[in-house]
Amino acid sequence: MPADGKNPEKWSSEDKFAIVLEATALNGAELAEYCREKGLYVEQIEAWRKACLQANADSAAQARAQREQTKKDRKQIRKLEKELHRKEKALAEAAALLVLQKKAQAIRGDTEDE
Repeated sequence: MPADGKNPEKWSSEDKFAIVLEATALNGAELAEYCREKGLYVEQIEAWRKACLQANADSAAQARAQREQTKKDRKQIRKLEKELHRKEKALAEAAALLVLQKKAQAIRGDTEDE
């Protein structure tokens, strides 16, 4: 508990979490006594406990969403790489055809001159 006597709702997350941890093992009567000693309400500790649990649930959901996004990104990358490879092959084929066309024209041009 902070020693500066601030309003408990303005305490840091770490302080609130420490209070929740301390109060976890207490039964109803012990919790009430603990709250009187610290100048707290049982409802505050319960709200802080729920917030701690919710924070962990949110981080798990965020991790799951990030894994799904990573999976989608990898799939999109594979799709784009396949498309790029296909276009590179088409470009190489077009370049080869142009070279062959120029050679054929050169051959025909040589025969027309004679």
